[in-house]
Amino acid sequence: MTKNMRLLPWKTPEGKPCYLSTDGDGPLARLADEAEAMQLDLGEELLGHARKMLAELDVPPEEFRFLSARLAEALDDALRVAGRVVLSEGHG
Repeated sequence: MTKNMRLLPWKTPEGKPCYLSTDGDGPLARLADEAEAMQLDLGEELLGHARKMLAELDVPPEEFRFLSARLAEALDDALRVAGRVVLSEGHG
């Protein structure tokens, strides 16, 4: 019998959270693990790009706005992953 409801790294088409009733090792849980890893990797890549862009003197404002939007999305993903991990470990 499963005890946990896992917050998944994606939302419904309506923007609501998705949960999986699992103890953690099924195919959907593994898919969620892979999606979370990809989200964190993308966030790391965006952060590196942001650091390079901040060192440049003549970056168009549109590029900063675009990057800021992507960084906000990546931060949202990272906080979602972190929050899920904290809750699953019983620290929240």
